[in-house]
Amino acid sequence: MTDEHKIFPHVYASNPLDRADHQRGDEQWLAQQARDPKSRFLPLSGLDLPIANGPNQGLGWLSLDDLERLGIDARPVFLGLLAEQAHFAVDISGNPDAVRRLQDDWNWRFEDARTATQYLDASESGIVAHAKSQVDWHNRSLFCPICGGETYLKRGGQARQCSNCRTEHFPRTDPVVIALVSHNDHCLLGQSRRRPSGSNIYSALAGFMEQGESIEEAVAREIGEESGILVKNVRYHSSQPWPFPWSLMIGCHADAATTEIVIDDEEMSDVRWFPRDQVLLALEGKNPDLQVPGPIAIAHHLIKAWATRR
Repeated sequence: MTDEHKIFPHVYASNPLDRADHQRGDEQWLAQQARDPKSRFLPLSGLDLPIANGPNQGLGWLSLDDLERLGIDARPVFLGLLAEQAHFAVDISGNPDAVRRLQDDWNWRFEDARTATQYLDASESGIVAHAKSQVDWHNRSLFCPICGGETYLKRGGQARQCSNCRTEHFPRTDPVVIALVSHNDHCLLGQSRRRPSGSNIYSALAGFMEQGESIEEAVAREIGEESGILVKNVRYHSSQPWPFPWSLMIGCHADAATTEIVIDDEEMSDVRWFPRDQVLLALEGKNPDLQVPGPIAIAHHLIKAWATRR
């Protein structure tokens, strides 16, 4: 881990909750925590997060009494403990009346995870990544992919089990490699076809890891596929949970072994070598021809670490 990452943890990467794995297998303990007046519940509506309006905008948490008054009876997903206080996420999408009352009577609003990070501190953004990914996975995993039987929540949400074949299923994390490749005083940045036409936003190249692949192999393959560049000296920088829906971004730096670009024009609209001085201006927001991702993204920190290195 770099010194920069120690000082400035990535957004979504500072979850303060103790996930209490040693307690998750105790269904009686979990039930007690879900009924404890001291426990707190984070309501999600369509995977949007509750933001409590006011001078100190932050996540909106409900008590057990609040759940009962709002008529929320969905089974909560255990997130973890903080100072011995249990924290849960609960999906209230099926209760539009509760959503409306929280907005109208409590003066809350529901924001998507990207927008919510504008108002939240680092620790709350870590809880957002955990809660959103967990609730999303449970909503998509109601049926067993092996036999089609209905599944039910186990271990407080750390698993689901098929009611028919008894197979246990566990929440997914999809690893993605993202690498900034450099050669002398230039770095390689690309623009995917998902970007709007005319955009001048460029980023580090990235892609999902494949089975049976090391991080180094995945970096070499992805860079080669998207740009035609061969790489060497792949170095780990840092990682970032990315809850869209449940990825782990594995950030790396690498040196170019070749420099001739051959673009994968099905995936990328452009790939270029950019000089350090132009990248530094982009990081300062002063380059009319180049923008780079903002600090919410690990790509920003990979680019900044390279551009400011002397």
